[in-house]
Amino acid sequence: MFKKIIHQLKSTKFFIPAEVSIAVILAGMSFLFFFAGLFLGKYPLWLKISSGVFVFFIIFILTIILIKIILHPIDKFIKKVSPIIEIEPGKEKEEKSEFKYEYFFNRLTRSLTQVEKEELFPNIICKSEIMRQILKQVATIASTDTTVLILGESGTGKELIAENIHTLSKRKNGPLIKVNCAALPKELIESELFGYEKGAFTGATSSKPGKFELAHKGTILLDEIGDLPLELQGKLLRVLEDKQVEKLGGKYPRPVDIRIIAATNKELKNMVQEGKFREDLYYRLSAFPLYLPPLRQRKEDIPLLAEYFLKQNFPQKKLSPKSLQVLNNYSWPGNVRELFNVLEQAALICPQEEILPEHLNISREQSPEQTSSLPFSNLDEHLQEIEKQLIVQALKEARGVQREAAKLLGIKERSLWHRVKKYALAPNKFK
Repeated sequence: MFKKIIHQLKSTKFFIPAEVSIAVILAGMSFLFFFAGLFLGKYPLWLKISSGVFVFFIIFILTIILIKIILHPIDKFIKKVSPIIEIEPGKEKEEKSEFKYEYFFNRLTRSLTQVEKEELFPNIICKSEIMRQILKQVATIASTDTTVLILGESGTGKELIAENIHTLSKRKNGPLIKVNCAALPKELIESELFGYEKGAFTGATSSKPGKFELAHKGTILLDEIGDLPLELQGKLLRVLEDKQVEKLGGKYPRPVDIRIIAATNKELKNMVQEGKFREDLYYRLSAFPLYLPPLRQRKEDIPLLAEYFLKQNFPQKKLSPKSLQVLNNYSWPGNVRELFNVLEQAALICPQEEILPEHLNISREQSPEQTSSLPFSNLDEHLQEIEKQLIVQALKEARGVQREAAKLLGIKERSLWHRVKKYALAPNKFK
């Protein structure tokens, strides 16, 4: 455990408020004033032979001495570990200007958080802050039986998150049943989910339990829930509300003890407005929504993911610095799944140990020759159009949240607000 903490101290930077130190100071002063009051109460002669200013001056000096005594072991420990804390290039002045106790405890706290993440989620590779926050939510919700709705583009790891919720839950010893609603034929999905009794239809020569029954005392993952036929959504709602299922051809419902996790890459809110998804079912499923960001919003995870995939599948291969740059510059519409596919193809066709950019089967950005052939016209109009497109794209990815969109664009929220007003954009349309 200690080795992991030291390793993280070398590579991770975290922040925690400095109020801890202020609390220590105030606590020390409170103790001193308390004991000074007791002393003066017992020996009132001091008040006669010395002025109140002198007494308070003595208390002030004693307070400083007490603070030094309290912080000395901490300061000593910081000096011992400071050589292993690497400061990012260009951040030297910033780090030196920070309150050193705050800076150290920030980094120590984040290192412990990373160790905890590795212990709880060993199969999830990430270091981005946005994914850390999601994993915190996963760890919190896993211990409950609350229904979870996992949202995100294809390839973002929705199934992996569902598996971790089950593993960390009190149902971990029970079954985890996965159902892909988009993969099942429409005419078979009801019998697969709810099961059937013997003679329920032609060919039903024996009784068969459905997926809900098989998930008893465990968890069921309804993947691609947006593809569930509208006529079956009402039956699913009854399962959520009553915890009972009724087989095809059955005479009475059967109780089931299950936790339901749903996942989709579709915009269920839009489907509700279009009448393709039941509103009551949507609100019942989204008791606790989890939105997984696309890979383009957490590009700091790309080197880790690439290293992990190659180490697991092609340990003799490695990426060249230019190849890693190409991966970082790509938008990854297929997310982590596409990244792994590209790396697998590259590793297979690359004859040498180091994978070069030409081995990566991804589309490149426009070359200088292509961009130089653009027609000349009003430069301001071109720049404004590009700026507007970037803002629209950021608002889409941030689901209309201007604060998140501003972070993606690398500008202040107020600056984005002025630009949104300038181009008459409506952020609510992107939610």
